[in-house]
Amino acid sequence: MTSLDAQLSQDILAAVEAGFEDQVGFTQDLIRLPSLRGQEQTAQDFMHRALSTRGYAVDRWTIDVEEIRHHPGFSPVKVDYSQALNVVGTHRPRDEIGRSLILNGHIDVVPTGPADIWTAPPFEPRRDGDWLYGRGSGDMKAGLAANIFALDALKRMGYHPAATVYLQSVVEEECTGNGALACLVRGYKADAAIIPEPADDKLVRANVGVIWFQVKVRGVPVHVREAGRGANAIEAAYRLIEGLHGLAEIWNDRKSQNRYFEDLDHPINFNVGKIEGGDWASSVPAWCTFDCRIALYPGVNPAEAAREIEDCLRRSAAKVPFLANNPPEVIYNGFFAEGYVLEEGNAAEQTLGRAHATSYGQTLESFVTPSYLDARVFVLYQDTPCLVYGPYAEAIHGFDERVSLASVKQVTGTIALFIAEWCGLEKA
Repeated sequence: MTSLDAQLSQDILAAVEAGFEDQVGFTQDLIRLPSLRGQEQTAQDFMHRALSTRGYAVDRWTIDVEEIRHHPGFSPVKVDYSQALNVVGTHRPRDEIGRSLILNGHIDVVPTGPADIWTAPPFEPRRDGDWLYGRGSGDMKAGLAANIFALDALKRMGYHPAATVYLQSVVEEECTGNGALACLVRGYKADAAIIPEPADDKLVRANVGVIWFQVKVRGVPVHVREAGRGANAIEAAYRLIEGLHGLAEIWNDRKSQNRYFEDLDHPINFNVGKIEGGDWASSVPAWCTFDCRIALYPGVNPAEAAREIEDCLRRSAAKVPFLANNPPEVIYNGFFAEGYVLEEGNAAEQTLGRAHATSYGQTLESFVTPSYLDARVFVLYQDTPCLVYGPYAEAIHGFDERVSLASVKQVTGTIALFIAEWCGLEKA
């Protein structure tokens, strides 16, 4: 494909502008649907209708764990998948002239935390100047809308992509990555992919892998009056957590050995995201369970990292007398995912660079992120360049999450320009 001429490029950006208020309204409608894990069905029904009414062939299916369990990119799950729905809309051209494309986004959002800490209800979108607030506004319902409305803008001009385009709305990005993986296993592949995650108007060059695991500690319960004779599972858990923090620092010390991560202050973050234990304030607690997340460098096999985690826990447990003979149990209950690097110089990145320069009037920048992204499914298992590139957002996973609407408009323009050059155009 050749570069777009200047007039066509400006016409495409004008078409995005003309549809932008509808795009904001669409995004607000999507935010109102609380697509927490296991509750994504209503939002996926919304996406199904949106794609169907636009004339796309729509595939909606429930993820079957048995179909993906043996894939090297699979992450273990301990929850019911009977309501884990993926939705894919397909555009097929009259003649396959250009290069095919996947426009991917995840519908699932993280929990809100205490709603009373939010300025307004988290699932009631609030517009204030350039900001659109609400859980999932940035991460990543604005991006899902941008994928759809970029194509709408071209259609408004009387064009369709001259290549196959798949619009994917997937679940499980926030916990396993199995939604995007299920699309791959189902057969959806293309010459490139774009995921408009909240990336601050930049391209993600590399990101870490992630492991989720749960640690179960057993204590010896006694009445608090005899506390010295018992074994406090909660206090023992703190010793194990301290050891895991130490392991994370050992991994951080290896950053100089990992390309693109050398200059990050702290690429390997360890987090205890949930802890429960005990039954009664006056009883020494007999149990404690805590859930963790830790990052991995690209190229690190999650199974090898898991062995290091278990070795660390054994060393820490050996320092607690009653744990020496009652070691903690480790359960892998989510992400078991390798990180990835998007190699420089690929044709898709060059096309994105031109589109971004036209939309923003400046050169595309890239950065490295210490978070999980579904792009690893495309890069590692399809050998497909995946461009994680999206709008500026703040407080994702926090209170008063918000996304910049000006940024969303420019990102939508970039995606529309990318489609026009990468896929080519045919008259509708």
